[in-house]
Amino acid sequence: MADCFAPPSDPSLPIWCVTASGFETQDLPAAVRAFAQAAGFKADAGKLLAVPEGAERLAGFLFGLPANGDPFAAGALPGLLPPGTFHLAGEKNPLSALAFGLGTYRFDRYRAKKAGELPRLRLDPADDAEGLRRTVEAVTLVRDLVNTPANDLGPAELEEAARRLSARHGAQMRSIVGPALAAANFPLIHAVGRAAARAPRLIDMTWGDPSHPKLTLVGKGVCFDTGGLDIKPSAGMLLMKKDMGGAAHALGLAHMVMARGLKVRLRVLIPAVENAIAGDAFRPGDILRSRKGLTVEIGNTDAEGRLVLADALALADDEAPDLMIDFATLTGAARVALGPQLPPAYTEDDALAEELARHAAGQNDPLWRMPLWKPYAGMLDSKSADINNAGAGGFAGSITAALFLARFVAAARSWLHLDIYAWNPSARPGRPEGGEAQTIRALDALLVERYGA
Repeated sequence: MADCFAPPSDPSLPIWCVTASGFETQDLPAAVRAFAQAAGFKADAGKLLAVPEGAERLAGFLFGLPANGDPFAAGALPGLLPPGTFHLAGEKNPLSALAFGLGTYRFDRYRAKKAGELPRLRLDPADDAEGLRRTVEAVTLVRDLVNTPANDLGPAELEEAARRLSARHGAQMRSIVGPALAAANFPLIHAVGRAAARAPRLIDMTWGDPSHPKLTLVGKGVCFDTGGLDIKPSAGMLLMKKDMGGAAHALGLAHMVMARGLKVRLRVLIPAVENAIAGDAFRPGDILRSRKGLTVEIGNTDAEGRLVLADALALADDEAPDLMIDFATLTGAARVALGPQLPPAYTEDDALAEELARHAAGQNDPLWRMPLWKPYAGMLDSKSADINNAGAGGFAGSITAALFLARFVAAARSWLHLDIYAWNPSARPGRPEGGEAQTIRALDALLVERYGA
């Protein structure tokens, strides 16, 4: 990944960030204002004007900011500017440098014509250059993993990505693969993944001082989801390469934690599977015993993500971590309720929810707390087993999925479930169409506040 930031000592051209409403009163060099007026520049949102200095040089650029105050507006600049080094002037936002960095992302792995040289942003001496680079790197990791198609990112390749990250930060890692999952008492992970040609596995990474507070991240790693025997329609499979988005998020946040050197004992658990169709695929109506001992009736084989998470959460819960966070592209119901930009967050820890909401607003990394509404637990009742994996009636699908997972968490001091989408259906400044990291910047800020190095 090319460095999108230049040090404060580098020569650069200014980008004067201006608004339409305040354009006439904003402090600009007289020659710049005169040229803008002659060119008819109105500082409309997203508009860029090159300002010359003499016949052969540029003085800089004028850039129109939106009236709604989008803190990521500067994320549009990498797609507008020529190659070169620039710095922001005028009415920039505290998140503008980050937005610029995130806007330089390009996924061109499969294109014959690569993106080529992109503009760089010269940072101010007061900017946290290391923090900006760390965040851009973490988001890039998530985006790259989510964007990679399933033919090149199966359970083994997801494990390899985790191994590279582990080696980089001096973490320890092991994996349990194929039939060994059943022998090691991970029956749900094994059942979901056994029909695939590529073996399922549980990825287990640990890092940090064992005496520090225990932070455990669990990520759903369904590398492709056909729906199983309850097969999805073809349109429903088009984005199923992103069903391992939870795993990508767990790795992205783990990178931020380890790179910062936070005072935690970190554990990352990723059940990595494909939900495929073969003669030994698990079936609707099957009753499976989980690692926790609860029996699960399969009401729908397309509700497989909560099954693999159940075994991983039960393992994590054995250690009674101080904070356990799981990420999962779990339900379409979450998108119906809140759309693609606003992931629902579930927790019974009111203090955690308040902290997270504050940091989500401060980082422009939105989420919304949803209730673990206990009366809906009856929708998961089974006449033959302890619980059904699919809620009856078709209502409150994201809530019932969270309630299902809650049955496998008892000892953790605090648990947070995030039902993410991990995808931008269309491009916005700093947020290109495709795979996206959601909530990890807010969580990073929260963890720094709690466990700062």
